[in-house]
Parts: sequence; C-alpha cells; structure tokens
Amino acid sequence: MLQRIARESLSGLTVAIVALPLAIAFGITATGTAEGALVGLYGAIFAGFFAALFGGTPAQVTGPTGPITVVATGTIAAHGLEAAFIAFAMAGVFQIVFGVCKLGSYIRYIPYPVVSGFMGGIALIIILGEVDQVRQSFLLVLLTIVLMLLSGRWIKAIPASLIVLVAITATLPLVGSLLEDLVVPLPFGWSLPLNGVIDYIGEIPSAIPSIAMPELSGPLVLQLLLPALGIALLGSIDSLLTSVVMDNLTGTRHRSNRELIGQGLGNIASGLVGGLASAGATVRSVVNLRSGGRTSLSAMVHSVVLLVFVVGLGVVVQYIPLAVLSGILILTGIGMFDWEAMKKAHVMPRGDALVLFSTMLITVMVDLTAAVAFGVVLSVLVHALQSRQRRASIITEDNDDATTYTVHGPLSFLSADHVFTSVRAARSDVVLSLQNVNYMDTSGAMALLHYVEHSARTGIGITLGPMPPHVEARVMTLASSEQRDKLAEIGKS
Repeated sequence: MLQRIARESLSGLTVAIVALPLAIAFGITATGTAEGALVGLYGAIFAGFFAALFGGTPAQVTGPTGPITVVATGTIAAHGLEAAFIAFAMAGVFQIVFGVCKLGSYIRYIPYPVVSGFMGGIALIIILGEVDQVRQSFLLVLLTIVLMLLSGRWIKAIPASLIVLVAITATLPLVGSLLEDLVVPLPFGWSLPLNGVIDYIGEIPSAIPSIAMPELSGPLVLQLLLPALGIALLGSIDSLLTSVVMDNLTGTRHRSNRELIGQGLGNIASGLVGGLASAGATVRSVVNLRSGGRTSLSAMVHSVVLLVFVVGLGVVVQYIPLAVLSGILILTGIGMFDWEAMKKAHVMPRGDALVLFSTMLITVMVDLTAAVAFGVVLSVLVHALQSRQRRASIITEDNDDATTYTVHGPLSFLSADHVFTSVRAARSDVVLSLQNVNYMDTSGAMALLHYVEHSARTGIGITLGPMPPHVEARVMTLASSEQRDKLAEIGKS
C-alpha cells in the first residue's frame, strides 16, 4: 500500500512539473495580461483536484487546455474577467446536468474525422494566437522551440518544457542584451531585426486563494448563458475524448457521466476562486499514466504540488519571459495535430476527408461548437449516402477455446463503439468476422486498429476472419506501419 501511494505521489509530482508552464501559458493567453498566470494555475489546481476526486476516469489529469483556452479568451474579451469566472462556474453547473441526464454516453458517436479536424483547428488557433509574440521576440521564441526539440530527444526523465523554461529564465539576464542587438540578414538586401522588447510575466501574488461569491443579476446570467453552455459543451467533449484515449492505453472503460459530474464540480470550484475553466488534458494524462499513475490520487497530488508552487514560487515565476511560454504553446499546438490522419487524408473516403477539413476550417473561422455540430451532421449525411442501414449488428458465439463475433452491416461511427465494447468484454481468445460488413468508414477502421493494439497489450489472442476486399483495403490504407505488422502477426483464418 505504501509503495503504491509513493508511486502515485511521484507520478503526481512529475505531472505537476509538466503542467506548470502550460497552466501559466494558457492563463496568460486567455486573459491577455500577466495576472493570467495565476488564473491558469488556479484552474489547474482547483478544477484538477475536484475533477480527479469526483470524476470517472482514473489517472486523468484536468487543467487548462487549448480548446478551453480559446473559448475562455472570447468570453473574457466580451464580458470581462469577473463575469467570465461566473460563466466558468455556470459551465460547471451545465456539465453536472449533462452527467445527471447521462449525455456523456453520446461521446461515442462523434466521428473520428470530426475529432481530428477539431483538434487541428484548435492547434491552428493556438499557433496563430502567438504571431504577435513571435514578431516581437522572434529569436527567443525560436530558441525555445529548438531547445525543447533537442532536450526532448536527449533527456527523457525531465519534461523538455521545464528544462527550457528554467534554462532560459536563468540565463537571459546574462545574454539578453546580446540578443536585442542581433539582426538576421536576408536575401535582396532585406534584414530581420531581433531587437524586440522582451516581456516577462511579472509579479504574481504568493497566497492561498479565497472563495469569492459572485454578485449575480438576471441580465448578467442571461448574457452568460450561451458562453457558459459553449464552455460546458466543449469542456465535456474535450474531457471525454481524453477519457477515450486513456481507455485505449489502459484497456479499461471510463464512466463518462460520472466524469462530466466531476468536471462540473471542478469548474465550479475554479470559477469561485478565480481560476480558468478546465478540461481533461490528454498530454498531462498520458504523462501521468506513463509515470506510474493509475488512480485519482496522482492527479490530486498534481494539484497539491501546483498549489505549493503558487504559495512559494511566485517571486521566481515573475521572471519567466513571455516569449518562452509562446514557444512552448507553439510546440503544444503543433503536437495537437492528428498527423497520422493528415497523412492518410488522401486515402480516406472522400466524405470523411471532407468532414475533417471542413471541421478544421469552421473551427478556425467560426467557433468550436459550430464546427463539431457541423462535422457530426455532415458525417450523418455522408453515412446516409453510403449505406442504407443505420448501424451494424453483432452476433456472438461461444466456443471452447474462443469466442466468435460476426459483424453484419455498416461498421461506422454510429456502431463502432457498440461493436468493440462487446468484443473487448471477451475473456478468451477472439475470432472476429467482418465478412458481412458492407461499408466501413474511417471511424470503423480506426476502432478496429485500436482494438488490435488493445488485444496485443492485454494478451487476448485475436483471429480476423475473411474480410470483403473493400473493407480490407480501407483498413490497410489507414493503418500505420506498426499496425500493419500487428495485422500480419495475428493472421487470418
């Protein structure tokens, strides 16, 4: 027991180190001021703690994320920071309602191309939001990115963002004057001056926050209803997508409606103390898992460690250059792209590729909620044109040494979760027959590939029955080289 607690605590410490620069960067981006560092940290501390305590995904870490920050930025710009805190708490109330009404179960119906397009759009918004800082301190942003790439390749034990943050913050007073005088020569007699002013976070108070009960009025609540609903919807989608990723890595199944209730309680707590709205954070959750975290304890420890940072390190944090945070955010945005989907877009079904890029474009040009809604509706229309049947059915036959699952109909985003939830429940070896699958979209193919990876991790033997040529072609074109190797290893009956 003590060894397990120690492992969870150490994992929480590791995640807190990863989360520190991200929480600061997202907070400053959302508010547009140096005081936003504390807003971002409070979100990671309080939303992170209560979402872990009451949520339904073990080891999931909650905090400010790219999608939530984009929506929060618009809310703060339109209504002011104090009103935005009320909107964050109202969003938490909406999320609790979602969970009580069991709306979390519908996350399974979001198509894979919508998720890829949505994340790509968010990545573009984050990167484009740093253009001004790049213009002002180009060399420092570039140096941050280069050092993060190098340290990430050479040093695995410590997060690259933390290494670069500490290194540049410590050395910049010594070399800052040299950087300000540099000019990069360009062709045709042009030049790129690098003498921009280097801005810093500035002083943040080192104090434990207090709960501030907001002054509510009918007109204000009405004004904040739509922003709060948008934050709630986006935060719910963001969190549950992270939960799905955690399921794939652990072979377990999260409790989606309980997760929404936990996220709601976390955002209420964050709003009441002046913190940023938050959601399940994929990168931090995966780091927690790979560091040994398996329960909510590690995620709660992460929040406690961040609180210690706020109480004791406010004097140090004020000297962090904004350009360094900008470089961290740019690399975070680049990492959010679903590069595998982008590389496979030319071999996707045309309808799925259209959904992916349309969702990405609408995310950037309009807003996130509209993009997801449009992507889902377009996916339904594409599915209706490709297949007359709505969902696939599955027939189970238990044998002495294996369980046979025969799938009939279209294996698409409407039925992939149902099919593979049934298959994952098998405790013996599995024979999976797709001979009667008449249509497969990208979501169905990716669900199959993820299941193959899951079976390899859990030691469940799997045999793929004969597949129609068009189904086999779709799976093989969308599979990575590693996934093709696994498919070759399991063979076909």
